[in-house]
Amino acid sequence: MAIPEEARRYWLPILLSAAGFLFQLFVLPKSFPPSHYDALGIPRFAPVERVAEAYGVLSKEWLAETNDRSTVDILKIRYAYELLTNPILKRDYDLFGLDYHMDVLERVKDQYQKEHFLKIDLPLLKDPLVHSTDHAFNVLTYESFMSAIAEDYPMLILLYSKGSPRCAQFIEHWKQIATRLDGLANTAMVEVGDGQLAGYFAEQRFSQQPFFRNGIPAVVAYPANCRSPSCYMRFPGELTVDSVVDWVASSIVGLPRILYYSKEALGPQFIGKSGHHKVKVIFFSSTGERATPFLRQAAQEYSSYASFAFVMWKEDESQIWWNSLGVESAPALVFLKGPGAKPVVYHGTFSKSEFTEIMEEHKHQELRQLRSDTSLELGCDARGHSRARKDMSIWYCVVVAGRPGVELSKKRQILRKAQDQLLSAVDSSTTGNVENIVEVASAATALKDDRLTFVWLDGEVQKKICAFYLATDYNGACGPRGFEDDNDKPEVFIVRFQRNATYEALKADKKHNLMDTLQGQDTPDASQLVARYNGLDEILEINKWVSQVIKDGDTREIPYFTSKVPDLIPEETSKEWLSSTKSIRSAGKGLKERVKYNVFNFKDYLTDPRVGPALLMCACISWATIWFKHSQSTQKTPKDEAPKEKTENRRRPKLSTTLFGQPTTEGAADPEPKDARQWEMEGSDSD
Repeated sequence: MAIPEEARRYWLPILLSAAGFLFQLFVLPKSFPPSHYDALGIPRFAPVERVAEAYGVLSKEWLAETNDRSTVDILKIRYAYELLTNPILKRDYDLFGLDYHMDVLERVKDQYQKEHFLKIDLPLLKDPLVHSTDHAFNVLTYESFMSAIAEDYPMLILLYSKGSPRCAQFIEHWKQIATRLDGLANTAMVEVGDGQLAGYFAEQRFSQQPFFRNGIPAVVAYPANCRSPSCYMRFPGELTVDSVVDWVASSIVGLPRILYYSKEALGPQFIGKSGHHKVKVIFFSSTGERATPFLRQAAQEYSSYASFAFVMWKEDESQIWWNSLGVESAPALVFLKGPGAKPVVYHGTFSKSEFTEIMEEHKHQELRQLRSDTSLELGCDARGHSRARKDMSIWYCVVVAGRPGVELSKKRQILRKAQDQLLSAVDSSTTGNVENIVEVASAATALKDDRLTFVWLDGEVQKKICAFYLATDYNGACGPRGFEDDNDKPEVFIVRFQRNATYEALKADKKHNLMDTLQGQDTPDASQLVARYNGLDEILEINKWVSQVIKDGDTREIPYFTSKVPDLIPEETSKEWLSSTKSIRSAGKGLKERVKYNVFNFKDYLTDPRVGPALLMCACISWATIWFKHSQSTQKTPKDEAPKEKTENRRRPKLSTTLFGQPTTEGAADPEPKDARQWEMEGSDSD
């Protein structure tokens, strides 16, 4: 069957009109179901007295012989009466449309729909069903709320109602959440009866009726960088202790996650890819739980010193962890403090304070890295002083420099063992080799007095200062690794620093001179001499060499001179986890929030009564536009077309002018060919 031409032409207005009528007749009424006031036949927000009066009239009708109401209708009326005569339940229903006991109504409807109404067990809402949350704590008022969000600290708020059974059950979970977030975010509660305050956190329908999308209880949070009452985030998921705590730690505070690794991925994915200078902190868990907030907070605070990982403990892998890390069982905590260093293992669980003490003790590798943020602390910077005290005139720094890799790891391990040997040599009772103690006495004493430091340097990143100390080009230990370049030769050298009190005094006197001050900004405060080690890779030989250098450096008179040393390149610290909290704006005000709201809450548009009329109006406009264009195309007459054809058939003569404005002849404009022939035209109009 062919579609009529008129239907094909006006298909869009027809479609829009049908959509508008269907929306008005079927979709919109379902979005506005009858209220409990409608069940009693009274106006919305009627007082309790009016509710009781209406129920009394309806209940008399049930006993009349002409009663034709079904049991389900009677149950709806009875439920509305019990709900609207309870002050707390009526308040929440009137303010935010909250109805906590719909499950009770649905259950009794299924139970009594085939029974006589006189057999209904009343009341429907038993006393145990209407709970009370009188044991709520830290409840905010409007005045205290404004001062609470003004604090430079995240705030987590629970919206609850005294008449909600679900709120009463959630209180115990809320206490657990507050305990886990202790030290990370403040917690407080807001009762929905405080309409002015609860209105900040409610969403609004198109009818301007405030509501809570997921009901009560609801959780909102203020990040630390928010100061406006509207600058908050709503918790989007199911209310559980773990999900709420993880949401606050990740989205509100911006703490990094600590990932789980298998035994196959722990080496290449975690140990191999984390920073070479960082201590590796590994947690063994037997339950697979998520990292607690204080562990994630520690991962953020110690991100410059350590990397963190979780491992799931399995009995069939226990022998592997015992042989490699010395872990007997879970829970356990392991510190890996550099190549070849013995793992430090702690078994059991730890509180926040205990874990902080352990981290402070083990946050550094046994052989620390010379970095831009550690050079002054280690005493390996000409602008600083020794680790002992500021008045120390001479101190030393032993450095192993090279490109990160196997060879540098071996040299770092050797230098670390050399440091450990000197520490052992300080106490003569730790070794029986008196001869060796005498040979390394100078180095051991300097290490004890904090005048000697052992460090390692990343020659690939810090290529300028590496090449300066080693007086070499970018090869071997310094500079980037080239294509097919296997020439990795880590170098060990010692730097002697010497302060000159007279020079510092003169430098202090010149501070009043701006030019001298600017010229002296790049001048180091201490003289530096460098000696390179060319001996065997043996621990005792290295310590003998270091001890001899220190003995000569402390006893010989060496001229004081300074030279400009290249600066250490600042290492970048990864803080990607903070990006989510930096982009937080007022709730629903940002473009991202609006798009997300429109996509995931499309059903809200079904409650907008303007949709149906808008579709009908668009249908009228499109119908008028199509009719107007069609009528314009059909308004053509033969009278208008005849002259047009005559004009198209008759050729207009061509005129041209000469340079001086005189018309030219036709022959001059169009010269005839030599072989052209003239034909006489019969019936010509010309004379």
